[in-house]
Amino acid sequence: MRAVIIRHAEVDYCWIRRCTSEVLDSQCRKYDLSPIRNVTYSVPQTVYQKIYVSELSRSHDTAKILFPNEKYSESRLINEVPLKSCYDTKLEMPLWFWSLVGRLQWFINSKRQVESRRQTRERAREFAKLIGNDGMDIAVVTHGFYMHTLLREMKKMGFRMTGSSVKYKNGEYVIAEK
Repeated sequence: MRAVIIRHAEVDYCWIRRCTSEVLDSQCRKYDLSPIRNVTYSVPQTVYQKIYVSELSRSHDTAKILFPNEKYSESRLINEVPLKSCYDTKLEMPLWFWSLVGRLQWFINSKRQVESRRQTRERAREFAKLIGNDGMDIAVVTHGFYMHTLLREMKKMGFRMTGSSVKYKNGEYVIAEK
């Protein structure tokens, strides 16, 4: 069984570098609705018995570029981990601050974030079991931050990884075999 886990294509969106909590939350929603940049990426070309995409359009659109004329199986289990502002303020804070503190809150399972690390792990574990039990050669078009948790859960289930990274670039992939 072979799974190619792919980060979606680059999103055509320009983030505001300094913003209030309300503006950040609005930006996150706009990013989720934005189209991808039509860039060519290459992934191992083989016969995939199933191609999974998340519920977010950037995942679907990337799959259309990589695997035209194929059918996709949509799964909420591989959606990106949502980011929300870490507290309410009218002060304009830098984008790196919102991202860093929001992800730290996720890590410590803060209720301020939409999803906790515990919930993300459970979601990734459920997806890893799903694909591990299928035993098919598959492609998965998912999201950068979520990929770390998914790959960790897949390793626990006995998958061996090729091409893992600290930071996944758009279009980058990891091959997992079991």
